[in-house]
Amino acid sequence: MKHITFYLDFISPYAYLAFEQLPEALQGLSYSVSYRPVLFAGMLKHHGQLGPAEIAPKRDWTYRQVLWLAHNLGIPLQMPASHPFNPLSLLRLALACSSQATPGAPNRYVCESIFRHVWRGGAEAADAQRFQSLAQQLAPPSDMQGPAVKARLKTNTDEAIAQGGFGVPAFAVDDKLFWGLDCLPMLRAYLLGDAWFEGPEWQGVAGVRTGVQRQ
Repeated sequence: MKHITFYLDFISPYAYLAFEQLPEALQGLSYSVSYRPVLFAGMLKHHGQLGPAEIAPKRDWTYRQVLWLAHNLGIPLQMPASHPFNPLSLLRLALACSSQATPGAPNRYVCESIFRHVWRGGAEAADAQRFQSLAQQLAPPSDMQGPAVKARLKTNTDEAIAQGGFGVPAFAVDDKLFWGLDCLPMLRAYLLGDAWFEGPEWQGVAGVRTGVQRQ
């Protein structure tokens, strides 16, 4: 049985859609999943990138596309009243809910509750009163603002980057990393043992030369 590490940030609508779609995409396969919240902004900073919502035309397109994807997949999704927002409190809440047996990896119920808090209903994701209600519902056993939780978020983010991560959602299996909502069929093929992944194409792309670089 293969184990999947699912790197996610609640700020990402693609991570939300991938989270909701994952059970159907991998239906019939034997696997386990650990959900690891990361700071998407930290990954962007590491790689010197802007997020989709920081480029005006791309922002509009991203929102249109995720609404269409949700419609096409039959997944309820409404844009929060403001986006992007600061997801730190939600990420720390999730991590504070993880158990001692699985530090840094909250269970599916916790992640589902937080994702749906953000992506269903159209309210402010970072509203203080709504956050307090969510925190009361989840009743984290650890201090959300404690140093252990903050350190775990950094550890998760650094771990994802070390494995080649540059965005969310990302799925780590064995020595391979799959990125994006649209990678789910590819992830399924790998779990089914498709021989393509052992061929030259997977590693061969690293040998493609960079023809030009912008100054």
